[in-house]
Amino acid sequence: MELDILQIQERIPHRYPFLLVDKITEIEAGKSAVGVKNVTINEPFFQGHFPQKPLMPGVLMVEALAQVAGIACSEVEGNEGKIGVFTGIDNCKFRRQVVPGDVLRLEINITAFRRGIGKAEGKAYVGEDLACSANLTFAMVNK
Repeated sequence: MELDILQIQERIPHRYPFLLVDKITEIEAGKSAVGVKNVTINEPFFQGHFPQKPLMPGVLMVEALAQVAGIACSEVEGNEGKIGVFTGIDNCKFRRQVVPGDVLRLEINITAFRRGIGKAEGKAYVGEDLACSANLTFAMVNK
């Protein structure tokens, strides 16, 4: 199943300038998802990070991965209307700079989910190059 931007906005509350997923290309409810973020020079964070050498902040790559995880878990029965919030980030590594013009592929595998708490492995790629990887822990909470 694929999700466009309007379907994504039905599942997570994030909006401009903090919605960091443009589409979902694959999703298996509560198990995995693949999303895409088209990185353009028009992103507001590039005004200050950095004006002479625009780089996507690493923490925003992690946030984009978390948004994809939230979308994957929003498809699980009982999670309708809930949002995912961070409870932990482990083993986070940044391996490649992400710049305007890059297409960030965001891959999430949910490794555990029970009692509203989830764990996921996330990887962000530009082409075949790994840009970021992290283990995420999150809770699905009422809005």
